[in-house]
Amino acid sequence: MKHFVAVYGSLKRGYGNHHLLDKACYIGSDTLTSLSLYNLGPYPGALAKPSDGVTVEVYAVNDPLLAMLDELEGYDSGAEKTSLYVRRKIQTSHGLAWVYLYNRPVRSGQYITDGNW
Repeated sequence: MKHFVAVYGSLKRGYGNHHLLDKACYIGSDTLTSLSLYNLGPYPGALAKPSDGVTVEVYAVNDPLLAMLDELEGYDSGAEKTSLYVRRKIQTSHGLAWVYLYNRPVRSGQYITDGNW
């Protein structure tokens, strides 16, 4: 396992896509004040904007699993401008981790004030 990934939505424990992380190693949770969370209906999206904190779970994943997460999140490293999410490194209390940031405009009414989807 060579990558850390911080997840904040449907990949968290108890949510619909968590099964994709069955072979990942759970590292721990954190609250990231460098992100803001938005409710996009069936899933949330985070932006790199300060907030009171977004609750994330950090996992260690291998290359094939990271590629699968890229596909789930609609991330294409060769076409970032048209990707639904972009993948960026962010500092967590467990070290640097990839996080998927929403790559579309959001409305202020979609903001999740408590940082937990």
